Amino acid sequence: MLKRICTTVIAVCLCLASAHTGHGFAGKETVIVGGNHNYPPYEFIDDKGQPAGLTVDLIRAIGDVMGMNVAIKLGEWGKIRGELMAGTIDMTLGINQTPERDKVFDYSSPTTVVQHAIFARKGSPKVKSLEELSGKRVVVNRGGIMHDYLSNLGFDKDLILTDSPAESFRLLASGEYDYAVYALLPGMYIIKENKLTNLAPIVKNAASFNYSFAVKDGNRELQARLNEGLAIIQKTGQYQEIYEKWLGVLEPTRVAAAKVLRFATMTLVPLMLLLAGTVVWSRTLQKKVALRTVELAQEVAEKEKAMEELRLQQDKLVQADKMTSLGILVSGVAHEINNPNALILLSMPILKQSQAAIDRALDEYCREHGDFMCGNLPYSRMRAKIPAMLGEIHDGSKRIKRIVDDLKDFARQNDAAKMEPFDINQVAQAAIRLVDSSIRKATHHFHGTYAENLPEVRGNAQRIEQVVVNLIINACQALPNKERGVFISTCADPENGNVMLQVRDEGSGIAPEHLSHVTDPFFTTKRETGGTGLGLSVSAGIVKEHGGALALKSTPGEGTTVSLILPAA
Repeated sequence: MLKRICTTVIAVCLCLASAHTGHGFAGKETVIVGGNHNYPPYEFIDDKGQPAGLTVDLIRAIGDVMGMNVAIKLGEWGKIRGELMAGTIDMTLGINQTPERDKVFDYSSPTTVVQHAIFARKGSPKVKSLEELSGKRVVVNRGGIMHDYLSNLGFDKDLILTDSPAESFRLLASGEYDYAVYALLPGMYIIKENKLTNLAPIVKNAASFNYSFAVKDGNRELQARLNEGLAIIQKTGQYQEIYEKWLGVLEPTRVAAAKVLRFATMTLVPLMLLLAGTVVWSRTLQKKVALRTVELAQEVAEKEKAMEELRLQQDKLVQADKMTSLGILVSGVAHEINNPNALILLSMPILKQSQAAIDRALDEYCREHGDFMCGNLPYSRMRAKIPAMLGEIHDGSKRIKRIVDDLKDFARQNDAAKMEPFDINQVAQAAIRLVDSSIRKATHHFHGTYAENLPEVRGNAQRIEQVVVNLIINACQALPNKERGVFISTCADPENGNVMLQVRDEGSGIAPEHLSHVTDPFFTTKRETGGTGLGLSVSAGIVKEHGGALALKSTPGEGTTVSLILPAA
């Protein structure tokens, strides 16, 4: 009882807070709710011509706790679905979730699970699954979940579409078609109401789908309010009362009350003394449990808030480190570099073709008048050099374009990182192209060794590329002169199911007392030269997100080896 009171108080407080902040759906006084007029017990029009059903009572309860006026409009499902997509209504009472519908709708938390069944006339040939309906004449409701589902299975030519489920079952009962596929409970209700005694479900759970409130894709505000209201009525027990009202009667039959009372009477007397001794202790324990439950709920909420703040700060650090690395990489390269470079790429093929034509004329002139000076060199020497120089210019221009493209990819912020398989060798080579100028300034000895047939790694290639860039830059900055080298290599560890990338430098090394702190945020020994202490910290976080690890080995005066270890996909 105390727990029930606490959850009710929480719900009231949330409602008052909502009212205080001007609760309303985007400034509208009323939320227009559409639904299926013949989908009992979930939503339907009752004998009095009023909307009724599980989802009708749920949206009304949510409207009460969230301070929303709801106007319910029931009709044929195909039209209601079209109105939601057109934006003439705000939401629907329910929709079965599928990947295809995810593209155009957003859902609340599921309100229930709907089982779909295969119906047939008594005595019809048995089938065991939806796949066995191939080649059969199957009746489905137009625009319904089974219309979409069976169409995706390639059954379009076998489907007979109707505008109402009642029409579907009447056609099946008349013997015109072989089977009908529809939600189990609404189907049983329609069969009973229309007295179609020759119909029955032959597969009761052909498919199951989460049934949720639906809003148009992108309507995050209404989606969030529906979830909040649903959570409140679940906490207060109102959801369970509504569920029992509409679906509880469909649960397995309970033991009769008279039998329960008679059995209780027979056993009550021997238990009275035992219960009397524990009742006081039980009440005290219940109070403590209720109090502790409230405390734990508060602690969980605080921890979730702290974790969200930590994630946001980590994202900010990642982007800040990207921008720091980009400052080192681009240093003076303007974003307009692609415009003149594009002119070079477009003009160079024309110049090459023109040069071929000019060469023939100049060759003829040279044969008739002898060798002559061209660009301070004899034409006989320039004849071979000019095409080579044009080719080098063309190749250099393409290399500039590739580097600029790599920089764009590296700098692009990716808040929702896409996790997909990638080749660690390609990532390493892209990172080397990005820091090519830094490598050439730091050392005369850079070498890369890439193992063949490496298994792919699953993750975000751009973020791992960022890690490799940080490791290479750190290695270059550790070198005391250009005669020391930097070496990068990749290999596989089949025994542990890992892929490893190593960056080794012949630099000054890391002092033993600093080695355990190099991945700490803001720890740096190069602050006077502009170091932020974020590079290795952010890199370690990215690697941890990918289920991997960074291992460091260093000998002062000899160099450092950093191993990036990632699980193979």
